[in-house]
Amino acid sequence: MQSEPPWLCTNQQALVAQLLQSHQRAFQTPLIASPRRQPSLRLSCQELFACGFPVLAHDGSPEPKLTYANAAALVLWDAPWAELVGLPSRLTAPTAEQAERSLALSKAKCEDAIKGYSGIRISRKGRRFMIQNARIWTLWDQHQHACGQAASFSNWWWI
Repeated sequence: MQSEPPWLCTNQQALVAQLLQSHQRAFQTPLIASPRRQPSLRLSCQELFACGFPVLAHDGSPEPKLTYANAAALVLWDAPWAELVGLPSRLTAPTAEQAERSLALSKAKCEDAIKGYSGIRISRKGRRFMIQNARIWTLWDQHQHACGQAASFSNWWWI
């Protein structure tokens, strides 16, 4: 019997719920549109994983590690789930761009969320790309404590 994909396991379902609820809280709009009124959490996980734009999340540790990457992010960063999830999130940007990325994350943390972020990123195989008009938001747990951050964007190009 084949095991479930990692983005459907129980802890990932809880993370997706946080991701979607926190986005709604930050921007007063759903991250993904669903044709169903109250989709199941499992269906929401499948829809988020398959949506056409990259979505990533990292934990709230001092050296944040990626905790989520949907299919579009896996393709863009040219890495399988097991390689990208767990990676220090700073490594999604080239070394020269990490300070700017850190400032944007700090601003998003202070303000709960930001829109319009642009920056250079790097795939796991060294290919650079520009992201534009990204949204970054704080993830909140069930006790309303900040527990990480997430980002999504639909505008990007290779450089």
